Amino acid sequence: MFIFPMVIVISLVMYVFFKVKILSLKDTLMMRYTNAKARISLGLLIIFFGINQYLFYETQLSLFIGIIFLFFGFIQAQYGYKLFKHFRQEILAQTT
Repeated sequence: MFIFPMVIVISLVMYVFFKVKILSLKDTLMMRYTNAKARISLGLLIIFFGINQYLFYETQLSLFIGIIFLFFGFIQAQYGYKLFKHFRQEILAQTT
């Protein structure tokens, strides 16, 4: 199960990258757009961390904790995707 830790690390790096990138942006619309991408990365991080912990321990407690992580990760990723679509449309409308 090498794929889950690799996805966890990649999504963590992407989350940190987007959060640091926000500091260099001046436009609030681009800041919010980048923050939406950071939310998606954070959601994926939480989802894959929950799956990895269940597969690593395989106990009933880790199953419940994994389900909680999946739930919150899915909510975070879904909300980030909604924001991402919204601000992408705003940016496209602004440039035309």
